Amino acid sequence: MKKISFLLLFCICAVFVSAQLSITGNHLLIGKKIGNDSVTVILFDSISSSTTISYAGTNVRFYKYTDANSNTNPIYPSLSPDDATGYIIKVDDIPTDTIWVIDYKLYKPFSIEPEFNPTAQCQNVLLNLSVPEISYQTIDKKKYVLPRDFNIKYQTLKWEGTDWGKTDTIVTLTLPKSQESVPAPYCNTIFTLYGDQYAADLGIDTVSVSSKDYITNAVICNLTTVVSDRTHEKNNEANAPDNTAADLSFSAPIDIQFLSNPSDAVSFFNWNIYKDGQLIINRNDRDHRYTFSDQGDYVVKVNVSNSTCSYSDSIKITAYEAAIQVPKVFTPNGDNLNDEFRVAYKSLLSFECWVSNRWGRKVFYWNDPQKGWNGKIGRADAAEGPYFYIIKATGYGLKPDPKNPGAKVKSTIILKGDITLLRGLKK
Repeated sequence: MKKISFLLLFCICAVFVSAQLSITGNHLLIGKKIGNDSVTVILFDSISSSTTISYAGTNVRFYKYTDANSNTNPIYPSLSPDDATGYIIKVDDIPTDTIWVIDYKLYKPFSIEPEFNPTAQCQNVLLNLSVPEISYQTIDKKKYVLPRDFNIKYQTLKWEGTDWGKTDTIVTLTLPKSQESVPAPYCNTIFTLYGDQYAADLGIDTVSVSSKDYITNAVICNLTTVVSDRTHEKNNEANAPDNTAADLSFSAPIDIQFLSNPSDAVSFFNWNIYKDGQLIINRNDRDHRYTFSDQGDYVVKVNVSNSTCSYSDSIKITAYEAAIQVPKVFTPNGDNLNDEFRVAYKSLLSFECWVSNRWGRKVFYWNDPQKGWNGKIGRADAAEGPYFYIIKATGYGLKPDPKNPGAKVKSTIILKGDITLLRGLKK
């Protein structure tokens, strides 16, 4: 309750002082309470010969802080103020109020420059700031600084789905301070310091200063993939992959191009591929292409760097063990449903299928598991009824290793069986 009463009293006093003052020139009044002392800070956007401060009442005199105790060099009935100067207002020789005058135009920021230290600018950049301090004093010469809120703006890179794009970064800071550390940009840029809140409150143009061109040292990349197209109109492959920047799971074998998508400052590239935790590939190209033939868990890692900075990105890949399933019936009647004799499969290294009729005559052969028999012999429709197949397929895990049943070894299987061709009614 005492705090609330004190704040209320101070607010009333500040309003009272403001009401007593008559000021020419664009300005702000900032009431300050320090212990038993109160100071009204008058912040002008610019002090000129026409700037004056008057105080309501009779027998009013202004004294500089240095003259107040001796009552020498009084100024009356109005004051033409000086920058960074404190004044005591006396009415009938009784001290009434204390004011401190500031000319804002003398406190604009001078410069902002990044420190030249390439080895320390991979994560952050240290900026050297030259901004004058705005302060005021009480009658007993105690100094207090007015905090100033500035923004630092610069450009960096942001991944936009398919490529890097430039984007503005804004860092807010409170001065006075001589240095500020900001996240390192990934592109060449300039740093601009602008503000502060006093310029905004005075309604004047925001004052800004900019650095010289900054050449970035920081590097970044964004690993993406381009998967070889194995997608047909009637895909019968389980776990067929698509292009994605996320982790991949797929049916082997598959050919994948890995793109590093580096930022401008990258000079060197290094690719590592690990299978089940063991390094199997090391390359130094910008991008890398690899065919995954074996079942297993992979990690693909790229490291980009220059002479001072580096950055890594990686992707996890799971290649499934081989599997194959053969249907019992297919219906090549043109309704786009089960019109071909195809196997369902994943991770086959090789595939062959021979189809023969009931008399043992070969009617069709193919060696691509994504394709199949359309129920024709030459250009003519094959007769309905049973047909016989022999499939030879190779992959990891198609059958267990007698010596190590849990191991996913490469093996070849021969499948023999029959399939029924039914046409039914065409739509």
